[in-house]
Amino acid sequence: MEETIKDPPTSAVLLDHCHFSQVIFNSVEKFYIPGGDVTCHYTFTQHFIPRRKDWIGIFRVGWKTTREYYTFMWVTLPIDLNNKSAKQQEVQFKAYYLPKDDEYYQFCYVDEDGVVRGASIPFQFRPENEEDILVVTTQEELETLQSINKKLELKVKEQKDYWETELLQLKEQNQKMSSENEKMGIRVDQLQAQLSTQEKEMEKLVQADQDKTEQLEQLKKENDHLFLSLTEQRKDQKKLEQTVEQMKQNETTAMKKQQELMDENFDLSKRLSENKIICNALQREKERLEGENDLLKRENSRLLSYMGLDFNSLPYQVPTSDEGGARQNPGLAYGNPYSGIQESSSPSPLSIKKCPICKADDICDHTLEQQQMQPLCLNCPICDKIFPATEKQIFEDHVFCHSL
Repeated sequence: MEETIKDPPTSAVLLDHCHFSQVIFNSVEKFYIPGGDVTCHYTFTQHFIPRRKDWIGIFRVGWKTTREYYTFMWVTLPIDLNNKSAKQQEVQFKAYYLPKDDEYYQFCYVDEDGVVRGASIPFQFRPENEEDILVVTTQEELETLQSINKKLELKVKEQKDYWETELLQLKEQNQKMSSENEKMGIRVDQLQAQLSTQEKEMEKLVQADQDKTEQLEQLKKENDHLFLSLTEQRKDQKKLEQTVEQMKQNETTAMKKQQELMDENFDLSKRLSENKIICNALQREKERLEGENDLLKRENSRLLSYMGLDFNSLPYQVPTSDEGGARQNPGLAYGNPYSGIQESSSPSPLSIKKCPICKADDICDHTLEQQQMQPLCLNCPICDKIFPATEKQIFEDHVFCHSL
């Protein structure tokens, strides 16, 4: 049995429940040649109304239920059933859906409830031969047709007996229903009153449902508005999170910078403390040297006054190496007081320095240039270290240190 894309509605209804006379098949051949399309002609009776899911199937003779179809085609509904042309209908079966054997088949009209409403005479699918052309019926075919006719007569008789039994049952059911209707007549008024009350309640429920529907629409609008607001808030929150993250990064960078500055400040503080200690030590050393210088000046003044000379009139003399040798004399605590006077007339070998450019011992052009630069800077005659003119005291202390 060939399957289709969508199976038709079938049932396990037996032949007793079928109505073969409501649809009549016309012009049914005794046989159809294989390989060609088959057109099935049928007519609706006066009291039969076709429906959308009615169908016509090809069944092998001897079928029991409508599920035993070989193939089928859907019925085309006519536009106007009252028209005579609408009563005459046809449907075409394609060749590739038809049976390939020489068994006997028949057309059956089945409605959407799975009930057979009409059946055709049997036919075969076989090639045409000379006996068919001469319209000669063999004894075997005659016997086959007679057996089929007997089967059909038996089916009709069984159907007739079934309907008689069904009619009796329906009459009994009708009597029972009539008595029940009489009993139910009393309750109809009560049911109608209840129905009226229920209708009023239903109207109230419908009104309440409409109110709830309006409230639901309003809530949907508010929900949409809240959703839009929530979306904007999420966007703002995302921006704030990005800003906070950026601020955290900036804060981390600032903390690192602050830590670096604190470390640098700590190093500077440490260096400042060390410099203060050195400065205090130098200050104390300076104060000590100034005290010694004052003592030397007073001793110098005393000796000069003893010799009848003025201290301020004497030029400033740089101690020489000879003075260092005199200071090493254990008999003189402050050196030879006459060394500066004796050597003032003749320059010391250390006082005359070679020119650093031309290495000349005498005065040269470079020496004159250095003497012209004296107002701008002070040059140590011992080590050639240059001091700004504004640092005269430091320069004097430096020169004095060479004599210690």
